[in-house]
Amino acid sequence: MSTTTQQHATQDAAGDIPFIDAMSDTEGATQDRNLFEQTYGEPPAGVWAAPGRVNLIGEHTDYNAGLCLPIALPHRTYIALKPREDTLVRVVSDISPDKVASADLNGLGAGGVNGWAAYPVGVAWALRKAGFSQINGFDAAFASCVPLGSGLSSSAAMTCSTALALDDVYGLGFGTSDAGRITLINAAITAENDMAGASTGGLDQNASMRCTPGHALLLDCRPGLSALESVSQQAFDLDRYGLELLVVDTCAPHQLNDGQYAQRRAACERAASQLGVENLRVIADQVNNADNPDAALADVLDTLDGEVTQRRVRHVITEIGRVRQFVDAFAAGDIKRAGELFNASHDSLRDDYEVTVPELDIAVDTARANGAYGARMTGGGFGGSVIALTDKGRSREVAQKIADAFAARGFHQPRALAALASASAHRVA
Repeated sequence: MSTTTQQHATQDAAGDIPFIDAMSDTEGATQDRNLFEQTYGEPPAGVWAAPGRVNLIGEHTDYNAGLCLPIALPHRTYIALKPREDTLVRVVSDISPDKVASADLNGLGAGGVNGWAAYPVGVAWALRKAGFSQINGFDAAFASCVPLGSGLSSSAAMTCSTALALDDVYGLGFGTSDAGRITLINAAITAENDMAGASTGGLDQNASMRCTPGHALLLDCRPGLSALESVSQQAFDLDRYGLELLVVDTCAPHQLNDGQYAQRRAACERAASQLGVENLRVIADQVNNADNPDAALADVLDTLDGEVTQRRVRHVITEIGRVRQFVDAFAAGDIKRAGELFNASHDSLRDDYEVTVPELDIAVDTARANGAYGARMTGGGFGGSVIALTDKGRSREVAQKIADAFAARGFHQPRALAALASASAHRVA
């Protein structure tokens, strides 16, 4: 996956934590078009962009048919693309502009492409597999300011920008409506799961393709819902309450392909089977809607075998409940409560789901100790980023405190960015 964050980070002085700036669409399109022309010797058919995302709350709930609450970041991945008349795909990234990867769609099977090229090639393969035989090969160049390995969904930004570009140049017509974008989202998910071998539950792709400026996307992942039923746009106006949402990329190793993610997912599937339900969302709704949710949860956990399974299920059930609680608290201006829910989410991910690492925990603890209303890890865990809800004007101070705490412990220097609820994937040139 490519990233140009080194070119778009600002530091006020030596030792200060770098803040990652988002490229404007003009900057991104110009940089990406130049890379395309330098690589292939001709102009692209256009340039498209898709954002990374921050999930406010609702972690490891998407593959349990639960609720999530992401926002799209202003930081996005740009793709300059031109279709070909054959089935060859060539891709280049600004992280290695002298290395062009290629693959032939003809006869390609799942897992047939190695390295980062599996993501964009996988989208074309998935669309063809879904019956869109008009999809042929293409040449593409990628430029990005979504920090790589940060838990901010750089992979979904790549697959979703590719899906939207292919939809446009091949005239599929799905990119112009929210309902139509579900088809492109499914292709992006298939590319990641089946071609790249990176498990994903769909949160990231829905956020990248369906978020709107100034809103969080309340995403309901229950199977069988229509596009209209599966999302609602929730106002997320930080200025209204004098707030900032700080994102700190811990720069800790972020690996979801070592089996940890798959283990958590399998444990949830086994638990659902033990409970005799299709997914844990069924149980979560029963528990969270009960007159006494704590007692109802205890009854459910008592029927499960093993302490580890009980803890995994407890996280999923309580986290699904926290999503709606956060939506209600923020809408009512109860920022104290919203922060408490951030904290409860992280503590559950640390203690019950066990997906944090020391860098994530130290960053969260430091943010809380320095005035944040609440802080939590975001993304799949095992590295990546934290988010913290702070008063306006305080996020840089909190970020620097985290950087100082990291330096004292010998951790890698973190980097930060400001999260604003931004637009979904779109054509930029």
